[in-house]
Amino acid sequence: MMFDLGYVKPEEVPQIPWLAKTPKAIVYAPLGDAPVNPDVVLFACKPAAAMLLNETAARAGVSSGAPALGRPTCMALPASLAHGSILSLGCIGNRVYTGLGEDEMYIILRGKDLAAVADALAVITEANAALETYAQDRRSELATL
Repeated sequence: MMFDLGYVKPEEVPQIPWLAKTPKAIVYAPLGDAPVNPDVVLFACKPAAAMLLNETAARAGVSSGAPALGRPTCMALPASLAHGSILSLGCIGNRVYTGLGEDEMYIILRGKDLAAVADALAVITEANAALETYAQDRRSELATL
């Protein structure tokens, strides 16, 4: 159907990240309730929160450096496993199945990177708060010139 609609071209398929080995099982759970350590963690968030997590992943040295991914959203999981943090805009299928809002997107982190990201989060949030104050003051100065 995706080919018939022109949504995906056959020549795009080889560029879509995929898992080399089919998992024996897949567990979906809120992070705090997960019965096993996660391989990947999906954060559904507003763009401002995704920006903070993306900056934090870069500070922690676990960013893939890849641009935000579009469709299909499911490719973000193997891309993250292979390369580090991934931003995903969320394709229409994912948005319908999950209820992801129009004002939300994903950042995907490898489970093994969560501690490093958590350690780097305070620096990034404090820096962003200071930069926000600076930018607001600077904006006022620029508006009066």
